[in-house]
Amino acid sequence: MKDQDLTLGEELRRQGISRRSFLKFCAAVASSMAIPASMVPAMAESLAQARRQSVIWMSYQECTACIESLTRSYTPTLESMLFNFISLDYQHALQAAAGRQAEEALHQAMEDNWGEYLVIVDGSIPVKDNGVYSTVDGHTNLESIKEVAEGAAAIIAIGTCASFGGVGAAQPNPTGAVGVDEIITDKPILNVPGCPPMPEVMTGVLTSFLSFGRLPDVDSKKRPLAFFGETIHDRCYRRPYYDQGKYAKSFDDEGARNGWCLYELGCKGPITHNACATLKWNQGTSWPVQSGHGCIGCSEPDFWDKDSFYKPLSAGQWGSAEGIAIAAAAGAAAGVAAAVVSRKNQDKLSGGKKS
Repeated sequence: MKDQDLTLGEELRRQGISRRSFLKFCAAVASSMAIPASMVPAMAESLAQARRQSVIWMSYQECTACIESLTRSYTPTLESMLFNFISLDYQHALQAAAGRQAEEALHQAMEDNWGEYLVIVDGSIPVKDNGVYSTVDGHTNLESIKEVAEGAAAIIAIGTCASFGGVGAAQPNPTGAVGVDEIITDKPILNVPGCPPMPEVMTGVLTSFLSFGRLPDVDSKKRPLAFFGETIHDRCYRRPYYDQGKYAKSFDDEGARNGWCLYELGCKGPITHNACATLKWNQGTSWPVQSGHGCIGCSEPDFWDKDSFYKPLSAGQWGSAEGIAIAAAAGAAAGVAAAVVSRKNQDKLSGGKKS
């Protein structure tokens, strides 16, 4: 039996990976995607019966940060994904082939897996002047994505550039850069934004596709709900300080040193949907807000053009006037209420005596 004919379960057993280890892996992925624990055995069974998925990864107008981020994944690791779960048949930065040999590998993979391969795209696609601003092998990115998408089972747009245009589409957008779903409209598309996206989010959606044979449920911007269903603000450990109306006024004041909310220093957490606050970066070590810097909103459309990263949220730029006003008022009101409660408690402890 050829390696490509083996199921994932057979391949893992051949490598000496126990069922217990495999179930632990499935449980970790399920947890990250908010899949009930009761679904883990079914997920494991489905994944074990699957065969290595042919993946074609196209890189267009990008900075390589997305693939760099993927190499930092640890549940599963990139090595585990490549050698055990998927067949990465084309990817500029990771493949050994180059030039004509690489392009032949691409077209061979398309032919062998027509209608079944998964396309991953990072980088925006220029459409101005027929897309002449970015080409590979004499073909524009615009021509390339249309050709590769034709035989794809589904497309995953990795990073904010591929999802929404990103930095390439920032004003004045000289190349007419756009995201994948502005060009391809007849295929299932999943957006995994972030500049760069979180590595475990990328491997998580790949594993989900392998397990269930379809893309996960999405929000209105085609982002997987499991990772983008809540805002950074919803899960931020500094949220209690926001509710108390305690804000750092500068990056080196007492509030900043005490870990107070960074809202007034420009944090875009209240309107940014991502899993940074729960998954964190670098194997769960930290994330921007924990390191003392406000969220810049990198997983939202047009985040480069929405004024300064260091100004508080304002209407018309990052959200509606009503939403921002309500959020600010709630924080302020909670702060006043907390101060009143604190004062009352102090009075009780002092027997009602005023100092």
